[in-house]
Amino acid sequence: MSEYDPQIDPSWKAVLQDEFRQGYYESLTGFVVSELQDKKVVYPPPSRIFAAFDLTPFDRVKVVILGQDPYHGPNQAHGLSFSVPDRVTVPPSLMNIYKELHADLGLPIPKHGNLEHWARQGVLLLNAVLTVRHKTPASHAGKGWEKFTDRVIRELSERKQHLVFILWGKYAQEKGKVIDPDKHLIIQSPHPSPYSASYGFFGSKPFSKTNQYLESHGITPIDWRIPDPANPA
Repeated sequence: MSEYDPQIDPSWKAVLQDEFRQGYYESLTGFVVSELQDKKVVYPPPSRIFAAFDLTPFDRVKVVILGQDPYHGPNQAHGLSFSVPDRVTVPPSLMNIYKELHADLGLPIPKHGNLEHWARQGVLLLNAVLTVRHKTPASHAGKGWEKFTDRVIRELSERKQHLVFILWGKYAQEKGKVIDPDKHLIIQSPHPSPYSASYGFFGSKPFSKTNQYLESHGITPIDWRIPDPANPA
């Protein structure tokens, strides 16, 4: 990870190039590098920090699902909000997302938690904070990632139109206040966490609402089905 040449998709680098030159970003980079040099275990691996941007180039973004910070357990975080790699146990919040997906669209509950299929279709799975220390939630909060991802959201809101922003929980909703509601659809509900999902997340139908909005503006809807790696068809 380098403050001078971050490894990020070229479309995003063009949009954010001046952000990488800001003093706070250099300090942020120095902090993450020092964590790694001090033998701290940091998630996701450096090559996956910008995975959401690499899988969903700026020009292809249709939907933004905003999370808070990466999973902090071994092998869980791989750079996409709410997602985990194949063969990793599906976390409780993601399982609740799957339950709502089934209730909303009748799709089967997936057997794994890898959401790359969504990302490749234009669903930006963005965490507010892009790194975390092993078993220490929010350990990289307040270091500069929030300012960086605020810029990401502003650029999407200002430069594009007819996006869908899915904001689950108060943290995401607060961060989404910079979104222009006259240009985009904002879907808000409680977080899918087991502690809050029963208070309005279940039954909120975010997936069908997203596709209805996209189709109403002539945009190809998202195929929310999660393929089974053992049987992609």
